[in-house]
Amino acid sequence: MIFGDVPLDRAAGAILAHSVRLPEGRLRKGVVLGDAEVARLRDAGIDHVTVARLTSTDMDENEAATRIGSALLADGLELRPAFTGRANLHATQAGVFEVSRQRIDALNLCDPDITVATLPEWQRVAAGMMVATVKIIPYAADFAVFGPHLDAARGALRLHPPAIDRAELIVTKLTGAPTGVMAVLSRLDRLGVAHSVTEVAHEIGALSQVLAAGDAPLRLILTASATSDVRDVGPAALVAAGGRLTRFGMPVDPGNLLFLGDLKDARVIGLPGCARSPALNGADWVLERVICGVPVTSGDIAGMGVGGLLNEIPTRPQPRDRANR
Repeated sequence: MIFGDVPLDRAAGAILAHSVRLPEGRLRKGVVLGDAEVARLRDAGIDHVTVARLTSTDMDENEAATRIGSALLADGLELRPAFTGRANLHATQAGVFEVSRQRIDALNLCDPDITVATLPEWQRVAAGMMVATVKIIPYAADFAVFGPHLDAARGALRLHPPAIDRAELIVTKLTGAPTGVMAVLSRLDRLGVAHSVTEVAHEIGALSQVLAAGDAPLRLILTASATSDVRDVGPAALVAAGGRLTRFGMPVDPGNLLFLGDLKDARVIGLPGCARSPALNGADWVLERVICGVPVTSGDIAGMGVGGLLNEIPTRPQPRDRANR
């Protein structure tokens, strides 16, 4: 793209780079200067303007943004019409958002005139939420530069919709223990998961019987007392019911005391006490992925430590900055 100051008599057909105030109003930047616009500028006593002019390999900013956005488009996403060099991608349904950093980084590296910004990987999204934006900084981008990178960009974005439609929340009971479950149920509601709640005594035997008798593809355990060991009530009941414990503890705070396992064909998540709060915690990261059919392994959870220091929950019984054992 050719950019610079030119005499007004050479400006016709170019793109006005900067808005110009005229006696009868403003001539906005980005307008293609035709005879009428040149005449208005001349009548205002202006003899030079800053313009941009496309070369043979340049692509108009909106067309370039649309072309890049189209390459990033995936099932569950929609590309909205470009404006001022920007094209946005939005989710068409709820789910969790997966993004390939390597592919997005490569696209951003190919030409500094091109920028692609996305939500963080594994962000939960609702229908209509923006997940990515493509912005062309100047008035055009050189297709000869960015075009060869479009094929590699395909598949960089993916929306995983809910794959589980039903869950059972099993709550153990102790006198004087917290009882709230609405925050947990709200998490299921926003991903369209039907749910039931079962209350049971805070005992290994009682909990294992309820687990074994359930038929929901997702079973959540919210114990009256925090799980502090793999032999504690929650994990021990899972094993006693014939299940398998795959992970206890996660490097996300709040959320350290989560455990994960499976029982026959069902996934089982032992929720930490912080799940009683609507505030973001480590359980959200695991629960949302499991609901949306994204595999979550012990290694995946171990890799959540960087970025895992989340905002403190005000109602937390033992805040991390005043811990006394």
